[in-house]
Amino acid sequence: MSKQTKIAFQGEKGAYSHLASLEIFPNAEVKACATFEEAFQLASKNSEYKIIIPIENSLAGRVADIHYLIPKYKLQIHAEHYQKVVHNLLGVKGAKLEDVKYVRSHSQAIGQCQKIIFKNKFKSIVSADTAGSAKFVAEKKDKSESAIASALAAKIYNLDIIQTNIEDDSQNVTRFFVMGKEHKHPEFKDKKYITSCIFKLKSIPAALYKALGGFATNGVNLCKLESFAVKNTFDQVNFYIDIEGHIENPALQKALEELGFHTQKLDILGVYEAHQFRFNN
Repeated sequence: MSKQTKIAFQGEKGAYSHLASLEIFPNAEVKACATFEEAFQLASKNSEYKIIIPIENSLAGRVADIHYLIPKYKLQIHAEHYQKVVHNLLGVKGAKLEDVKYVRSHSQAIGQCQKIIFKNKFKSIVSADTAGSAKFVAEKKDKSESAIASALAAKIYNLDIIQTNIEDDSQNVTRFFVMGKEHKHPEFKDKKYITSCIFKLKSIPAALYKALGGFATNGVNLCKLESFAVKNTFDQVNFYIDIEGHIENPALQKALEELGFHTQKLDILGVYEAHQFRFNN
């Protein structure tokens, strides 16, 4: 009998990371962690656990701190997942829209649902996460209190969905990574793959231009390039890249070899199949 998959995520049960976990691993044993760092620590100490981590949102952009935690804990990316975010206004049983005075949620969720907040003159309260807000509303048992959270959170905390699809933009998607301690990558077949890396350049003129030149000369496509500051410095940055292709592809190997000439440090974060979402948009 195969072992049950163990998954950890940040937030209370019912968070969007929990929802993503159930979509990827429907029968997994799940563990909620208070912080992203707690989830990373758990997976780095216990190889039985994989973590589901949001990396970026189509509206809000990069998720803070994740780019610092990835090199710190050196977990490998095993897969990517794109999750459509559907926000719901949740209230206690029997609550109606006209009863609501306060709405609480994560700052990003509140920012993504401004139309309903302005229209109904709700007072918004920023909380640590969406599902934690739903839990608070359930415990307070006050019809004037509401939360913006998932339908899963409504089910878990026995709340009514007062209104669904309340997000300002229906094209609201979050990209997640499945990460773990095990270093592995899929067999190189006739499929679409992504190779992700973090690197720090040598401090010489035109280093970035030279480092990326190998991708152009070898016909390898970069689908993401972003910089982020090395903590506690103003003059050093790391670069995060997503590359189309498998690390065993000879052209990609040559491009990475050239990149290596111009870097102080280069870490391969993972090789994984490209998610179908990339081809549907």
